[in-house]
Amino acid sequence: MTKVFVGGSRRISSLNTYIRARLDNIIHNEYTVLVGDANGADKSVQNYLLDRGYRNVIVFCMANGCRNNLGKWEIRRIKVSDSRNGFEFYSTKDLEMAKEADYGFMLWDTKSKGTLLNIINLLKRDKKTLVYVTPDRTYLTLTSLDDIRELLAKCDKAHLDMFENNLKISRMLKEEPVQHALDLAY
Repeated sequence: MTKVFVGGSRRISSLNTYIRARLDNIIHNEYTVLVGDANGADKSVQNYLLDRGYRNVIVFCMANGCRNNLGKWEIRRIKVSDSRNGFEFYSTKDLEMAKEADYGFMLWDTKSKGTLLNIINLLKRDKKTLVYVTPDRTYLTLTSLDDIRELLAKCDKAHLDMFENNLKISRMLKEEPVQHALDLAY
């Protein structure tokens, strides 16, 4: 059974017709949806799947409990043995979804480092990822880490700097630091 990791920014709290159409395609194909338990995109996706009566869903959450499981679907609890917290704590759960998935479908606001990390984790495992870029209302299909530059060109300089400082994006991509598209023009 094909598994799709569906995720996105916590800032995304509603799903437009373009996103709902892609989710309908996942439902039509009876793919297993792997989704997190966070507020924002995760909760919005869960709500949509619940409204559609879709049962082929696995909710990933941390061992200490699920924040959201609106459809009372199967739960995959992820245990962390060390003292991680915050972003590092929850990104452990996301990494497990990236490992288990066959494909990714990410809703990205060009600001979420968690969603960007999910995209990178999927691509590092050779898993094709469809990214809906919310500010542009466009889709990008990414098949390798080389495709990340096109995605990052949609970010402002402040967020590129944040991705570099917090995620060490250039090291992850094993290339020189990413520059904003406007920087390249000068």
